[in-house]
Amino acid sequence: MKTLTKSILLVAALGLSACTNPDRFADSGSAGGVGAGAGTGFDSGAAGGVNDPRSVAYFQQTVGDRVLFAVDQSTLGDTARGTLEGQAQWLLTNTDYSVIIEGHADEQGTREYNLALGARRANAVEEYLVSRGVSPARVRVVSYGKERPIEICSDETCYAKNRRAVTVVTAGLSS
Repeated sequence: MKTLTKSILLVAALGLSACTNPDRFADSGSAGGVGAGAGTGFDSGAAGGVNDPRSVAYFQQTVGDRVLFAVDQSTLGDTARGTLEGQAQWLLTNTDYSVIIEGHADEQGTREYNLALGARRANAVEEYLVSRGVSPARVRVVSYGKERPIEICSDETCYAKNRRAVTVVTAGLSS
């Protein structure tokens, strides 16, 4: 009976010690767990983190995933073209991704008008990206008109945020 108890305790101790390696989920190419967040999966410099130029998080936060438009307009301003230039470069470097461009409008105007305006905005973004070398097969457009506002209020600051086109990065949709 003593041998059985000792064997069970030994197996339990070995099992628990196997679970105490803090770097068990770290990339094998990491610096041995040195640095904040190492091995936790939350390191912003890790693959897929906001500092990884190949990640969707990097695209959204560093490159920028949206452009804004003036009232009743679908023409791209200088700021929008700058953002879209970064998007095009990112997409040309990261060819495993496709995008869906969402066109949006503020709450002013009819549903039909805003759907058409959102489509014109999404198409303007698509045309710009394609003109910069992004394959049209990797780009889809959709208009939500005024149906998906970021801000809800009857104020110009809210309206301005809702007049936008958002580039949503997706995987596995390219032909």
